[in-house]
Amino acid sequence: MQIHVVSPGQTLFGIAQAYNTTANAIAQANQLPNPDQLVTGQALIIPIVGRFHFIQPGESLWQISQRYQIPVETILEVNQIQDPQNLPVGFRLYIPTQFLEKPTVDVGAYVDLQITGEESPEVVDAVGEYLTFVQIFSYELNADGTLTPIDDQAIINVSYENGIVPLMVITNIQDGAFDTELVTTVLQSEELQNRLLDEAIAIMDQKGYLGLDFDLEYLGAENREPYNELMRKAKVRLDERGYFLSSALAPQVEPGMVGVLYEGHDYAAHGEYADFVFLMTYEWGWTGGPPMAVAPIDQVRRVIEYAASEMPNDKIMMGIPLYGYDWTLPFVAGETRARAIDHQEAIRLAATYNADIEYDPVAQSPFFNYVDEEGLEHEVWFEDARSMQAKFDLVKELELRGFYYWVLGWDFPQNWLLIDENFNVRKRV
Repeated sequence: MQIHVVSPGQTLFGIAQAYNTTANAIAQANQLPNPDQLVTGQALIIPIVGRFHFIQPGESLWQISQRYQIPVETILEVNQIQDPQNLPVGFRLYIPTQFLEKPTVDVGAYVDLQITGEESPEVVDAVGEYLTFVQIFSYELNADGTLTPIDDQAIINVSYENGIVPLMVITNIQDGAFDTELVTTVLQSEELQNRLLDEAIAIMDQKGYLGLDFDLEYLGAENREPYNELMRKAKVRLDERGYFLSSALAPQVEPGMVGVLYEGHDYAAHGEYADFVFLMTYEWGWTGGPPMAVAPIDQVRRVIEYAASEMPNDKIMMGIPLYGYDWTLPFVAGETRARAIDHQEAIRLAATYNADIEYDPVAQSPFFNYVDEEGLEHEVWFEDARSMQAKFDLVKELELRGFYYWVLGWDFPQNWLLIDENFNVRKRV
């Protein structure tokens, strides 16, 4: 598997020739809607065993060997090179990376019934081979400690068929938004905390859930210790049944971050009580904010490195978005609302409006601008094969437990192929 970035004037046929494959194989791997209309700057997955490297000006074989962790002698032997001192710029080297050992990781994904609805089981089934966990979103908490039921049995059944651990997700969502007052009522009462756990465990036992994921957000400082206590009690009770306990935590980069989103989440305590945590390392670029990358790698790294100072690395699941945003410019705070799009739609937009895709080297994220039929300018940030590879490299560098996605239902075929290229996915069922 290899990532190729389309240059001006390149055709699919020409790219296929450069990598000794076929145009049809590339088109199928990337599910190209129009193989005859490539976009300059578009990242393509090239489905080959190993990869090719084209020598750049000033580049040495030693540098190439370090990049791919392949001995120079192996590169020389595989490519039948007799004179390694006189390789021209642009010379194609075959790199047999299939011999490299891939790390084994956990991979999770949220499935939101409000987004995928009745198709949720099919959505999970389509990518089941790549998942360790599926977080079924969500059981909404009520002020009396009970939970609003959802239609989730079919998803749980499909999870078992694919060897996926189904996780029950509990949220403090009310009327479509996370509610601080609601969650305060429950967390500040030992009786209501116990009622919540009683009902959650009864549902898990009945339906076949194998883990519980708390996604309680916008708690405020007053709920920090009560939330820790809920996690402590949940851990004791779930351990008795062999169930997993996890939580979704807001992205923090330093101790004592101010704000209702951050103050209720205690990284150290959750790192102690949870079996693993889902760090929400996305939404820097969001629907109500200015145009920017949804998950810029420099900011993601800051969160992960801080989290690793508060909890074991092997409990950290890094969050990855499967979507991007299309902003209509000019951005006006409080008024502009970006539209969420997936990778495939981003490519279609760039092709339709003849926009070149650029790549931000700091955020490690692609973006482009276009002008629509009404003369309005747009700015689009999304994820592609390059940005995903950057995130996977970070998972490997920091030796994390794994990663997860928010949220299934967005079309991004390259992503799943890259998982297979980079990792062995751990199955726990």
